[in-house]
Amino acid sequence: MSDCLFCKICEGNIPATITYRDGDVVAFEDIGPKAPFHELVIPVRHIASLNEAKPEDAALLGKLMIVASKLAVDAGFGASGFRVVMNAGPDAGQTVAHVHLHALAGRSLGWPPG
Repeated sequence: MSDCLFCKICEGNIPATITYRDGDVVAFEDIGPKAPFHELVIPVRHIASLNEAKPEDAALLGKLMIVASKLAVDAGFGASGFRVVMNAGPDAGQTVAHVHLHALAGRSLGWPPG
């Protein structure tokens, strides 16, 4: 989508600290981190929200989880733990209308969140 912030990051039109990229997924550092390790993992293809995902998106959504895990483990948080969160809709805290995972680690993360 031409007006989507995350699509513009995928296209290279908005700078970001990219930590992973392949044909399906892009990951980058969050500009307002909530933990010492806070990366966003997004599909290259625009899906506005989890509630718009289709059954045929299952493999792509699963790949987001695998990439988030790899990034956290590679950053040294496999043993101490990490959290992966996806917000869906404004009441859940989704502020960019493009599916994305937050991968967080590097401090104790309380429960329940929010």
